[in-house]
Amino acid sequence: MTKFSDLNLNPKVLKAVSEAGYETPTPIQAGAIPPALEGKDVLGIAQTGTGKTASFTLPMLSLLARGRARARMPRSLVLCPTRELAAQVAENFDTYSKHLKLTKALLIGGVSFKEQDSLIDKGVDVLIATPGRLLDHFERGKLLLTGVQVMVVDEADRMLDMGFIPDIERIFSLTPFTRQTLFFSATMAPEIERITNTFLSAPARIEVARQATASETIEQAVVMFKASRRDREGSEKRKVLRALIDSEGDKCTNAIIFCNRKTDVDITAKSLKKYGYDAAPIHGDLDQSQRTRTLDSFRNGELRILVASDVAARGLDVPAVSHVFNFDVPGHAEDYVHRIGRTGRAGREGKAFTICTPRDEKNFDAVEKLIQKDITRVENPARPTGKPDKAVTSEKPEKRESTRSSSRKAGDKPEAKEAQIAEIAPKQRTEKPDSSRSGSTRTRSRGGRDNDKKIVGMGDHMPSFIALSFDERDAS
Repeated sequence: MTKFSDLNLNPKVLKAVSEAGYETPTPIQAGAIPPALEGKDVLGIAQTGTGKTASFTLPMLSLLARGRARARMPRSLVLCPTRELAAQVAENFDTYSKHLKLTKALLIGGVSFKEQDSLIDKGVDVLIATPGRLLDHFERGKLLLTGVQVMVVDEADRMLDMGFIPDIERIFSLTPFTRQTLFFSATMAPEIERITNTFLSAPARIEVARQATASETIEQAVVMFKASRRDREGSEKRKVLRALIDSEGDKCTNAIIFCNRKTDVDITAKSLKKYGYDAAPIHGDLDQSQRTRTLDSFRNGELRILVASDVAARGLDVPAVSHVFNFDVPGHAEDYVHRIGRTGRAGREGKAFTICTPRDEKNFDAVEKLIQKDITRVENPARPTGKPDKAVTSEKPEKRESTRSSSRKAGDKPEAKEAQIAEIAPKQRTEKPDSSRSGSTRTRSRGGRDNDKKIVGMGDHMPSFIALSFDERDAS
């Protein structure tokens, strides 16, 4: 079996790897490190949790061990789709470069430009950045990319999903044509294939698993859920979620719950806390310091449940996540693989549960088609076994009906109304206007109406249709 000592890494890098407790590389590392050390372009395709970060970090450090950075001209560039992934890559560089005199800078949102500018001005060997913040610095004239020797694109398929591909293409055009490119992705969408054909030169292709496959150590299940009423779907789904967590008991040591929308992340986390669960939200709209604190608490075991949007679905290295719950079926089937890949890492066992509503069934079918596997259907734990979901109650319609019927007093019934009208109508017809009041004795207003005579109902004449009954019983 291949060991790190067989990969021709720099001795100081190898020492740091050994001190970190690693001896045997993963398949993607064993496949990508040798061609990267030879200066070749690399196209790495592997599912999440397989060690892609070290497969480019280790050869980069070995290549950069000699040389010196110049001000505002980084020697290498690593592009990541999210702040969290960029911060994790930076931690990897710190771990493996501790015996090397190399400098790094982390360019992500939520951190002041001034601090980042001061690092760049001193010159950095490794620049780790998200595309948007990198271009912000470039457009402000604080950064030059003409000195980049090695460029890495990590989680390229996630870049595609987040709309970063135009930015990636622009950044490629700002770097030297002679650069070495290391390109990593979990899937190979047509757009990703086009970019690799355009910007990579005869790359060594390393594919260690079938595209978009889930780890065999992950037990997958789905609850096919239908709400009793549409306006109760959210609360009833959260009830199912709580029941799933409770059904796992002590086996659920910690968990990540994924929602499609940021608003649902906040609502779900708030609901769980209300019911006594140790939960906190994380998504792109939160302040960076808050996101960092939440992630650190989850990694350290201080926080049991992390409720996340897909910003946390890629590349975050939390080794011992016991469960993943998909509160929503993801819109892209590939995201399902990355979500559940947060558990069952490094050979551990894990469980992944999904809650699927009728309108999610099309997306769920796409997931099963992608992973080429039928996901086990389980009973809704929020109801007793064998009993159907509670049907839509007829309380409100009955209440309306009872209110309607109770409001009909005895005198308001159709038969009584007809008799009432029949009694009034002759009286109105027989009443004659008093002729003695004509002439000077009668005063009229401008509109021509008698001021001294009260007009009751519709006056002297009542149209015949008023006396007709429109009750449904009469119509039959």
